[in-house]
Amino acid sequence: MALGSAVVNTATKHAAGRQVKVVTMSIGKLRQVVPDSLSFYFDIIAKDTVCDGARLDINIVPALLRCDNCKKEWEPDFPTFRCPFCADSKVTVLSGEEFMVESLEVEEDEPCTAPQ
Repeated sequence: MALGSAVVNTATKHAAGRQVKVVTMSIGKLRQVVPDSLSFYFDIIAKDTVCDGARLDINIVPALLRCDNCKKEWEPDFPTFRCPFCADSKVTVLSGEEFMVESLEVEEDEPCTAPQ
């Protein structure tokens, strides 16, 4: 619920009073977030805000690790942080820890005048 609240608060802040239609997020596979649960709580918390009725689009970012010893990279199948190539335990997480609102689609009061 706290994560859903954070997403609604972020979207509300950046929407600047405009109605939000879509919130697009990136969530890393290493985050302990269940996308369906986040969507459920987002819908509840969004009620009576500019996010009410907005769709939450979630892009899952795969985990990518790099061994600090042999420099090889891999996507772990399960949460292990030992290099499958040299067995070293010193690894760097390159991706998979993301939790961010990437973009908002909002209703505009005035028609877009940008060149097509």
